Amino acid sequence: MGMYKATTQNIEITVEPDFIEDRSDPAQGRFFWSYTIEIANRSERTVQLVSRHWRIMDAQGRLEEVKGAGVVGEQPILREGESFSYTSGCPLTTPSGFMVGSYQMVDEAGDSFEVEIPAFSLDSPHMPRVLN
Repeated sequence: MGMYKATTQNIEITVEPDFIEDRSDPAQGRFFWSYTIEIANRSERTVQLVSRHWRIMDAQGRLEEVKGAGVVGEQPILREGESFSYTSGCPLTTPSGFMVGSYQMVDEAGDSFEVEIPAFSLDSPHMPRVLN
């Protein structure tokens, strides 16, 4: 499906989505993706990921917003040159969609800033074929 990358204030976010066939049931309108995110601190300061904000859109244009503390139950602290990876999942009722979001970070001086998570598409092999 490809990799997606965005860098904000020298914090680099890489996303790799993957359609999970065995957790999906297209006949029941259930489609499941995992996505692996790497957060790499390319800056010279120490930062902590405080919270996340996701916007998830399905193929029908339905928007779901998800806000919460940290990622996978953690609020990782990244020193200069360090990175943190995690994998999470997203269920949809349509065979495609996309996700975009941001992380709220804080640096050692107590300044908070937002880091962009690149928009990435959730595609499955079950999408209707469109002929141009």
